[in-house]
Amino acid sequence: MQTHISFIINTCFFHLRRIASTRRYLTHDARVKLVVSLIFSRLDYCNSLLAGLPASFIHGLRVQNAAARLTLRKTKRDHITPLLRSLHWLPVNTRISYKLSTLVYKCLNDSAPEYLQSSECRGTIEHD
Repeated sequence: MQTHISFIINTCFFHLRRIASTRRYLTHDARVKLVVSLIFSRLDYCNSLLAGLPASFIHGLRVQNAAARLTLRKTKRDHITPLLRSLHWLPVNTRISYKLSTLVYKCLNDSAPEYLQSSECRGTIEHD
């Protein structure tokens, strides 16, 4: 799992460096769209596997903080929480929980894909 996380981190920072090199030519909205499409797609891919891991593993996924600073043109000394709030981005731990909760909600309300709604995946819950 550690190799998967380090691969995600390396890939995301590679794309952040590419965005940073063109930062002065891009508008704020264009920077946000690039970060969301290139960084968050990688952070969200298979993030349900990261649920329940120790915080030390997930702590390495601070790519989102660097992306927020790049997007808003802030320095390392600025606090990250107000930046994430202004962009309406959830922290990585909360983002993982949100994605899992959304998936469970969709499975319970029959709006998830068919392979997730099958009885083998869901199990059976009997009420008395």
